[in-house]
Amino acid sequence: MAEGEPIRVVVTGAAGQIAYSLISMIANGDVFGRKQAVILHLLDIPPAMGVLEGVCMEIDDLALPLVKGYVKTTEPEVAFKDVDAAFLVGAMPRREGMERKDLLSANVKIFKVQGEALNKYAKKDVKVLVVGNPANTNALICSFYAPSIPKENFTAMTRLDQNRAQSAIAKRLGLCVSNVKNVTIWGNHSSTQFPDVFNATVESSNSSKSVYDTINDSQWLEGEFIKTIQTRGAAVIQARKMSSAMSAAKAAVDHMRDWWSGTPNGSWVSMGVISDGSYGVPKDLIYSLPVSISNKQWKIVQGLKITDFAKTKLDLTAKELLEEKEEAMAVCNA
Repeated sequence: MAEGEPIRVVVTGAAGQIAYSLISMIANGDVFGRKQAVILHLLDIPPAMGVLEGVCMEIDDLALPLVKGYVKTTEPEVAFKDVDAAFLVGAMPRREGMERKDLLSANVKIFKVQGEALNKYAKKDVKVLVVGNPANTNALICSFYAPSIPKENFTAMTRLDQNRAQSAIAKRLGLCVSNVKNVTIWGNHSSTQFPDVFNATVESSNSSKSVYDTINDSQWLEGEFIKTIQTRGAAVIQARKMSSAMSAAKAAVDHMRDWWSGTPNGSWVSMGVISDGSYGVPKDLIYSLPVSISNKQWKIVQGLKITDFAKTKLDLTAKELLEEKEEAMAVCNA
């Protein structure tokens, strides 16, 4: 049974594949809790309104008691009005032959509009998760155009990468994913990301062991494993002829749920957050880092061991993010 005031949650790209899975999980209480009522704000472009109408019919037909209403709109000022949480799923996808600067240019336009709308209409403590790619730089642009909202409130999703890495380790060991703890994704949600298990553990009822030592195959961990996670999205597209949707929606749920409810003591999760110089990462990038969360506030986990191998990977993905930032800011300032 719902208790208290409903919160307002916006989902952009609401007629799309990821949102189709995501909306039902939000409505079911998987993100904000089984007692938290929600009002859904669903934003998409005019040509998608027919599909979105069908999605709204299905929201009605779910008959979920936590849903106290929904708003479907093409107008950012309506979509972002008084929202407590934002899932920014809609973005311009990279098409064949498209240069990165063209992709960034198209997305700057989208995330400028949404950043300005958040700045003007959303609650000042709104929690923003950018899912649409290039997620890290899109989140940075969105924050740039919402100066009245703390930079810490803008995050990019690398939880899908974390879930992929955790699952791959569990599969390799023949264990349940719940036995694998504290896998870290560093950097960009791209093929330069670094899935790191050096500080991860394998948990059982009476022991905690290093993933690195348990697998005992540095060649696989520093080669095939990393490559598999870096290119998993492309592999899904090749097999499915469409990009990851179900797993991406689940990762968005995981990310926002942990941000809302917190992480257990001794555990951390990966989130693209504003960098502060920790681990030698340049400041003011949206960079995936290990974070612990309490009272809806994330904090970068300090003191993790970074090997020389890892340091080269952290630097490589930082270089890509700096280049993206430079190109995106050039568009912003044009």
